[in-house]
Formats: sequence, C-alpha cells, structure tokens
Amino acid sequence: MTRKALGRGLSALIPGAPASAAPAANASVISSSTNGITRVPVEKIRPNHLQPRRHFEPEALTELATSIKQHGLAQPIVVSFDVATRSYELIAGERRWRATQLAGLKEIDVVVREPRDEKHRMALTLIENLQRADLNPIEVALGYLRLMKEFGINQTALAEEVGKSKATISNTLRLLELSEEIQKALQYGQVTEGHGRALLTITDANLRHAVFQKLVANKLSVRETEALAREMEAGPIAPETPSKGKKAEAKPADLRALEESLQQVLGTKVVIRAKKDASKGSIQISYFSFEDFDRILKVLKK
Repeated sequence: MTRKALGRGLSALIPGAPASAAPAANASVISSSTNGITRVPVEKIRPNHLQPRRHFEPEALTELATSIKQHGLAQPIVVSFDVATRSYELIAGERRWRATQLAGLKEIDVVVREPRDEKHRMALTLIENLQRADLNPIEVALGYLRLMKEFGINQTALAEEVGKSKATISNTLRLLELSEEIQKALQYGQVTEGHGRALLTITDANLRHAVFQKLVANKLSVRETEALAREMEAGPIAPETPSKGKKAEAKPADLRALEESLQQVLGTKVVIRAKKDASKGSIQISYFSFEDFDRILKVLKK
C-alpha cells in the first residue's frame, strides 16, 4: 500500500464496494447468506493476529453474551475467508465473537471481505477497530502508530485518513510516553485519557509516578490531577535568587539523587537545600492537601 493510495482517503484504503460473499468453494462451511450477511459456524472463525485490542473484560463479555442470547447479535462481525484452511479470520468484532461463543451459540452473522494482501488486511483491521468507540486509549495509540509505520505517513496524513484532528492524533500518541504501569492503568480503565494527558505535563518521571499514585489512591478527577500536576511541576517555592553578579550553582549530583530517592519514598516533591558546609542544610517536603499531609506523616513515622 503506497502513500498515493492512502492519499485518496479511506475509500482507497478500504474500497467501498459492497462486501463480497465468500467464494463458492467454501459453500460447505456457510449456513446461509442474506443481503451480504452470511451465517457461519462459530468454530470456523479464528482471531486476527493484527487485532489492536489486547484486553477483554470478562464481566463485560458475560453481559454481552447474555444480551446476545436473549436478543441476538445487533451487528454482524467482519471476516475474511482463507481458501487454504477453509476457515475465516476476524477483521473486526472479536469481542462479539467471543461473547457469542460464551452464549453457547453455534453460528454467527458475518460480513465477508477479501483483503488484497497482508497490508490491506492490516489496514482493514485497524481502521475498522479504530472507528469503534470501545477501544482503550493505549490500543488506539498503538493502532495509530502501526498505521504510520506500515504506510510511511505522518500525523497530519493519518489525521486525514481516520477523520481526526492532528492535535487528537498527537495527544493520543503521546500516551505511549507514559510508563508501562500507567499505560496498563489506562488499558484497564483505572485512569482516563484525560488523566494520562495531565500526567504528561510533569517532566520528572518520579514526580509523575507520585502524582499517578495519588490520583489512583484518592480517585482524583481529571481537573484535580491537572491542578496537582501543575503544583508539582512548578514547585512550592521559587528558587532563591542569586546575588548580583553571581551565577546560580548547579545542584550536586548526589543531592539530586537523594531528592529523587526521597520523592519515591514519600510520593511527593522534595527539595534539599545544602549550605556551603554540605553537612548542614534543609529538606523541603511538599503536601497538597490535609489527607496528603497525614499520609506523609505516616510514612515518616514508620
């Protein structure tokens, strides 16, 4: 797939022609076909190795299975037919397929598409899934990144292809700069994309982790997290102004290491100010609420 093809929009990436029925050679695995929707045995479908979704919530799957059992499948899944194995590979709808299995149903409604090659299959899978609203922010970010790498396009071109603003694409991709622990929290819904963006405003990794721990422990809103991030990033007290004609000296590496160590232990911003005689100085510990103050006291008393 070339950039030229992508430049013609999604109609070039994913042709808008009506979904094709599976070829006649696979008639033995098809139960029926109506209006482009085909019913096939659930056991004849296999997961897509390009699927951007990585986590399926068991409770949500159970609820969907109950709904499918009572009311049927509201929307068919999208698959491609593999002539060699005489089976189907999912393009979109793995969650619905899994729930159908959980409901104990033997057949499922599908729409069959015929990817031209592996790249086209990946494009179909990613675009189909990225246009759905139930992917978590990290899955979306990884999907965007993969499209950019595979098709050699930049954020501006990607924004045009998926119908999003460049700012939205950029903000979503930046979530991949967060630590693995925070990314997992985003994947499992412990924090939202708004929380993730607020954390990205903190440049220091240790402080960012400290704020993350606070927001999870105290169930902070996005606005509360943004305010806390601003305070932590700015620091509680402006640095001392050096005397006229004197340059501020850089803090020694050992003091910076001690600050980082204390920040990890206390989960808050710590500033060490040493006097000329390095054996004397002061430690400044920041707190941002009475609850935070009590928590720090408990850590210090241990």
